[in-house]
Amino acid sequence: MNILCIGGGPAGLYFALLMKKQNPAHQITVVERNRPYDTFGWGVVFSDQTLGNLAEADAPTAQAIESSFNHWDDIDVFFKGEKVTSGGHGFCGIGRKHLLNILQHRCEALGVSLVFETDVTDDQELAARYAADLVIASDGLNSRIRTRYADSYQPQIEPRHCRFVWLGTHKKFDAFTFAFKQTEHGWFQAHIYQYDAGTSTFIVETPESVWRDSGLEDMSQEQSIAFCERLFAEQLDGHKLMSNASHLRGSAMWIKFPRIVCDKWVHWNGAVPVVLMGDAAHSAHYSIGSGTKLALEDAIELARCFGAHDTAAAALARYEAVRSVEVLKLQNAARNSMEWFENVERYTAMEAPQFAYSMLTRSQRLSHENLRLRDSSYVGGYERWFAQRGAMQAGLPAPTALTPPMFTPFKVRGLTLKNRILVSPMAQYSAVDGVAGDYHLAHLGARALGGAALVFAEMTCVSADARITPHCPGMYTPEHTQAWKRIVDFVHQHTDAAIALQLGHAGAKGSTRAMWDGIDKPLDKDNWPLVSASPQQYLQGISQTAREMTAADMDRVQADFVRATLAANDAGFDWLELHCAHGYLLSSFISPLTNQRTDDYGGSLENRCRYPLRVFTAMRAAWPSPKPMSVRISAHDWVEGGITPDDAVHIARLFKAVGADMIDCSSGQVSKLEKPVYGRMFQTPFADRIRNEAGIGAIAVGSIYEADHANSIIAAGRADLCAVGRPHLANPAWTLTEAARIGYKAMPWPKQYLPGKQQMERNLVRGM
Repeated sequence: MNILCIGGGPAGLYFALLMKKQNPAHQITVVERNRPYDTFGWGVVFSDQTLGNLAEADAPTAQAIESSFNHWDDIDVFFKGEKVTSGGHGFCGIGRKHLLNILQHRCEALGVSLVFETDVTDDQELAARYAADLVIASDGLNSRIRTRYADSYQPQIEPRHCRFVWLGTHKKFDAFTFAFKQTEHGWFQAHIYQYDAGTSTFIVETPESVWRDSGLEDMSQEQSIAFCERLFAEQLDGHKLMSNASHLRGSAMWIKFPRIVCDKWVHWNGAVPVVLMGDAAHSAHYSIGSGTKLALEDAIELARCFGAHDTAAAALARYEAVRSVEVLKLQNAARNSMEWFENVERYTAMEAPQFAYSMLTRSQRLSHENLRLRDSSYVGGYERWFAQRGAMQAGLPAPTALTPPMFTPFKVRGLTLKNRILVSPMAQYSAVDGVAGDYHLAHLGARALGGAALVFAEMTCVSADARITPHCPGMYTPEHTQAWKRIVDFVHQHTDAAIALQLGHAGAKGSTRAMWDGIDKPLDKDNWPLVSASPQQYLQGISQTAREMTAADMDRVQADFVRATLAANDAGFDWLELHCAHGYLLSSFISPLTNQRTDDYGGSLENRCRYPLRVFTAMRAAWPSPKPMSVRISAHDWVEGGITPDDAVHIARLFKAVGADMIDCSSGQVSKLEKPVYGRMFQTPFADRIRNEAGIGAIAVGSIYEADHANSIIAAGRADLCAVGRPHLANPAWTLTEAARIGYKAMPWPKQYLPGKQQMERNLVRGM
């Protein structure tokens, strides 16, 4: 083939040398606008895993790179006058210029033609000149080719919220260093790493508003550098900062990171495909150091695809399919990391140990057990600190055994939970006339015996016409109260768990069949009238149409909630939750998708929350002060024009102001138009924001299915409690099982089950 690479960065050079190595008959030309061996930037970072990939792809290049690396294992975090160190991370740094020199020399040795000082304005003309069969568009973040063929590539380019500047210093750092500094205008952070024997990269970053308020927009380059030197004098230890962008005026050196995602990576220009690679195809935030890694791995994969397929069409189809998925995974992790740094102030109320842990696990790719594998001493020390703090906050003596975060106590009002695991409220559709019977006793009793600190009963309805189905439990007759009291008494007498009741009203989602008979489908007969914030039909053309609530309806429903609250206390429940999520009645007021009212209960978010807050306030007044109350909300409607995570923080603040103790952070199920983005712990970011921005306790829920998830969430302060649903359906003793699986032998078991504990622990040691 005749191959033309436009752009002489890592992607274009590495692909060129790999293809030339694969088949010396290929005619390969790399065209670069800069001078030979000239480049911009300081150092780049690779993980040990990336080095392994390079060694497998081309050993001579990998050896040359590795011999030039500065290697470190530690990460140092400086925050509020403290230093926290975590080891075992295995990173390497190399100067960008030196890396390109290595790739250029290897290309020349293999016979790749390198053409410099050529600014490509017309890729088609150049492709014709070289009679190219394949064009590689590796022309960087500001790719002209990506712009020219935007209709094919469908790029999404999102400028982010921080300003940052690439600087360098001759101060040597023996760890990857993150330093955080508070100013009168807000927080700045520095990302620092050494990449050769005498030079370190020094990136300074801050939100745009802080950058402007600090006067940096109007400073010269020299003034900006002096500002950063003063701010990070402790880390620089008398050394100067340097810029290699002397051609830029002061404000221009501070740039915004563009998040780039392309739906397609290949444009067919007649018979000649034009393929995106490296920064032209995607970007990954520098806080996880993966831009160059991705570029090199793009090259490896495309060369592999050409080696494995007979036609360019087949090779390129495979390349796009494989790389787009792999890159998106890393981009999602990079986005998590980027958003953490964009919102550093969110976490600054934390103490230094937890702040550092939160930073280390910010991408959600590095978990509690990953950290333990890297540095067991660090994790052990952090677990001791976290457990001692948890015990102190709960008024309990410090534990003698090393305690994983999910098994530390937590106190809310007058209730102390033995650990941080809850059994989520999960609809069972097994009540008769609203009465919770033997099934509920067995279901909830088994899970209370299974190790969780708090067991939630499913959504329990405050009136007969508030039910989702005829099979839902209620709390609106004396028989209901007595039935629930029987279950509560069992939990209190035979377990050390607490038990909670979730009260709700189905609204427009009521009068439907049991899940297994057709979820959300209306009953064939005996339907009851439905009410909602505004007239709506949940399933268009299928569901009943709910009518808009009147003032009298609102008074009646509020009274129903208060009556049910009093009954819940009579039954002995320890905790009460108000259901304001998932499109049910109170949720229908909150979401603009379902609330089109023009009175005091519609319009602004404050108005839409008015009725749910009114109901909660009345319930809180009726519920004993020492007992906690939580509110479940849909923190994201997953529909354009619906509730957003920003709204969720505001909603949480409103409920906090009227006495809520915790927000149970769910999402969706408000509209069938929703397009949720699923994944492990996919709703945890909502809990993170609510806990750390609204300053109220948060419950994380959603695809939390192993101890490592819960430990990571709790340890990082992303939530105070984890509600685990479906895993508890499969295994009532999920909490006990996970304790045994991670080797936490101090976990108390029911005395009747102790032989099972011993057997399970022995089996796990044997790997059975």
